[in-house]
Amino acid sequence: MDAQTTTEALAQLQANIDIVWTCLAAFLVFFMQAGFAMVESGFTRAKNTVNILMKNLMDFSIGSIAFFLVGFGLMFGATNGLFGTTDFALSGVDWAGADWDFTFLLFQTVFAGTAATIVSGAMAERTRFKSYIVYSVFICAFIYPVFGSWAWGGLGSGGGWLEGMGFVDFAGSTVVHSVGGWLALAGAIVLGARIGKYGPDGKARAIPGHNMALAALGVFILWFGWFGFNPGSTTIGDGEIGRIALTTNLAAAMGAIAAMTASWLISKKPDGSMALNGALAGLVGITAGCYSVSGYGAMAIGAVAGVLVVLSVLFIDRVLRIDDPVGAVSVHGVCGAWGTLAVGLFAIDGGLFYGGGLHQLGVQVVGVLTAFGWAFGLGLVMFYLVKKTVGLRVTRKQELRGLDVGEHGMEAYSGFQIFTTS
Repeated sequence: MDAQTTTEALAQLQANIDIVWTCLAAFLVFFMQAGFAMVESGFTRAKNTVNILMKNLMDFSIGSIAFFLVGFGLMFGATNGLFGTTDFALSGVDWAGADWDFTFLLFQTVFAGTAATIVSGAMAERTRFKSYIVYSVFICAFIYPVFGSWAWGGLGSGGGWLEGMGFVDFAGSTVVHSVGGWLALAGAIVLGARIGKYGPDGKARAIPGHNMALAALGVFILWFGWFGFNPGSTTIGDGEIGRIALTTNLAAAMGAIAAMTASWLISKKPDGSMALNGALAGLVGITAGCYSVSGYGAMAIGAVAGVLVVLSVLFIDRVLRIDDPVGAVSVHGVCGAWGTLAVGLFAIDGGLFYGGGLHQLGVQVVGVLTAFGWAFGLGLVMFYLVKKTVGLRVTRKQELRGLDVGEHGMEAYSGFQIFTTS
């Protein structure tokens, strides 16, 4: 075998390894849908479990089709986020071949599904199912892809303006999580609080979730899936996978510890729900910088995220009086923004704490603010239009009875009276 043949064979082997690794990572990220379903079900009441499961099933199913037909072209086409003719439904790709685009589209689809499913948690227990379907389509087909084109367009045929500035968001603290979190915030504001959440004096009342075991299972599934989310974003099967997995794990662990400690100091008890959300906060926080920070930086990012998520949940619930049943805005929106800003502080190459000055931090600030303005602003418009057209909220009777019976005609725990309808 001559040198040229050997080189070509090695290149083909590496291409195949890249495809296998990226597909495996996509499968792990897909399984995160199960994690979100369990977390949201566990943190909400039993009478709404079927509704939660249906939303998680449908936002990925509908989102997959919407992203395939429209979103992928907007995000990665040569038109850079404007309507054009390239890359819609993989136009021009040989469907009988083994093109990399198939793998890349699959990997990006599971990310789009994640952004959409974040919204369901903050709007749980009082949103019409048909309305959820409507706005899931719009999120996956337009809102998420357009911002994604600004930050990640160069991964395809495009090239976004944030990307051109040097904005760093390796796996999506902002592109996926903050966009989903800010949309969730807009939805929760337009929708309003659940019945009984706030008393006549305006004070928040706890509405406990029905199954902490399900919530814990969901967090562990999400933690597991994140080993596809972050390391998989290399889309290359090489030794960097292990390093990224390590920084991811360290941040998650510190997030859980920090949130438990913060809740212990504030409420005098080590709150289980806060600790679980702390692990997710650490994971969201490290997603932007998992490639560019050291293990020590990852622990610092996770620790701050763990404390931040506790304070944010309490502030949004008690001060802003916005009802977010699972803490989605705090975990994904707030900690996603923190993680993106943290790149400007902790990045080994260019971070402020490593002698890089303020430039990278300034670029990160621009990206975070842009994401908030785009997702939250457009989210308010979208949810208001849905409210005024098809309707956004179920009736009072349906909400008290439970969305499982009112919206789907069934119960998650048929034969077991484990909840009240008042």
